[in-house]
Amino acid sequence: MTTHPYLLVDAFTTTALGGNPCAVVLDADPLDEATMQSIAREMNLSETAFVLRSQRADVGARYFTPTLEVPLAGHPTIATMAALLAARRLPATVGDASDGGATITTTLTLELKAGVITVEITSGGQGLPLITMLQPAPRFLRVYEPSEMLAPFGLEPDDLLPDAPIQTVSTGTPQLMVPVRDHDALRRVTLDVTPYQTLRNAGDFFSPHFFCLQGATPQGQTFARHFVPPGVSEDPATGSATGGMAAYLWRYGLITSPRFTAEQGHWIQRPSIMQVEVIGEPTAITGVKVGGSAVPLIEGRLTLPGK
Repeated sequence: MTTHPYLLVDAFTTTALGGNPCAVVLDADPLDEATMQSIAREMNLSETAFVLRSQRADVGARYFTPTLEVPLAGHPTIATMAALLAARRLPATVGDASDGGATITTTLTLELKAGVITVEITSGGQGLPLITMLQPAPRFLRVYEPSEMLAPFGLEPDDLLPDAPIQTVSTGTPQLMVPVRDHDALRRVTLDVTPYQTLRNAGDFFSPHFFCLQGATPQGQTFARHFVPPGVSEDPATGSATGGMAAYLWRYGLITSPRFTAEQGHWIQRPSIMQVEVIGEPTAITGVKVGGSAVPLIEGRLTLPGK
């Protein structure tokens, strides 16, 4: 019998029971892939993170949905770093704002299946640290015709943002970008699982990201809904897709500033806030920063008989 400490962390929020919950399993090196997948299915959250030792970075991690592994994801990255802070697994100076207001930023590296990424932890003054991941340069992949894509989601071509393509964009995980006109169109998005699965099997994307150029609150510049593979329904906050969305918006001139606040999850009572920055010119984007705060909510121990 072995035990592994774990934390349940709400990511992309400053309030417990908001944002996107993620289970973070520490000391996961003895676990094989099949066991990690089984634990993620048991947790039944959007993703479960497993913290590992790394020869290439300060720390390593693998992320699993209840049905499969994902190479890069946003909210598990934020949750993993928040869990390591809460468990005192990072140097004592990281996240320390004890000097009464000075801003301190610590840069760490994190090895994921998609490769090594940079993570910044900024603290200072009151409140929780801001945890920011640097996603790789985006790849702009397949463009789809509206007529072949919208039926499984209950939308019509008139619901789309004019002159904006439906396109897969990847900053580590390929996500389908579907820009819609407004909140009304966004509310009408539904998921008809059988034709959607047929569409996904023939496509080049992991999951679809629907968004409009209106925040859920006055603080937001965008608002999104995201649907993940069978086994999970609507995702409260999707950092990898938000990075791809930001690159898409900047490339196609749909935003005037590379820095903005993205919102998600408000309509499913899990309001999530992401601070976004696109790096580089629209025709030469070198990366995307996606950041937010996180609230550790539960600490426990996972007991695995015979493991």
